Amino acid sequence: MKKGHFIALEGGEGVGKSTQVRLLAEALKARGIEAVITREPGGTPGAEAIRALLLSNEGEGWGPRAEALLFAAARADHVEKLVRPALARGAWVICDRFVDSSRAYQGGGSGLSDADVLALHAIGSEGLLPERTLLLTADPEVAAARLALRDGDQADRIGGRSAAYHASVAAAFQRFATQEPDRFSVIPADAPPDRVHGHVMAALAGLLPA
Repeated sequence: MKKGHFIALEGGEGVGKSTQVRLLAEALKARGIEAVITREPGGTPGAEAIRALLLSNEGEGWGPRAEALLFAAARADHVEKLVRPALARGAWVICDRFVDSSRAYQGGGSGLSDADVLALHAIGSEGLLPERTLLLTADPEVAAARLALRDGDQADRIGGRSAAYHASVAAAFQRFATQEPDRFSVIPADAPPDRVHGHVMAALAGLLPA
């Protein structure tokens, strides 16, 4: 049976992850490859229900530890019911965020230790990591302009946090990429989507069939 591949796209708010997920899936399907698009938190009914709890602006919100637990629970359901079955049948799974977002947001942004976030991931998802993680980066002003076009003034609970919080998140992502160069590819995403897509395809060239 052909091998499945698990690819995650990561980065801060407004870097264009969703667009690049879609373009990558279209490119794979044009090559006759099954591509499963999914996202975190979400991807399954149970995980989507947790997503609504996490991102809603209603109520007082969640502390960092409760937030990390909810993300880990959503991911556990997602991995068990969608990610692993798709990989087992040989599909490419293209995920808009995975555990590195928890490491960056609940860890780098909210102050939890990386060890604690990864311990929850080990329990909930048996430590599954993407085969390749594509970290999209963009100038904060470019990202902010994209968000204004996409969301107006309706940012979700996490996206609406302070600039200092998001700077800490970005620094954490960069740290992970430096620490794990074999898994991460850093892709500048200020350029037009088609140009960024070219860099995405180049980063995955070694996995694509000849």
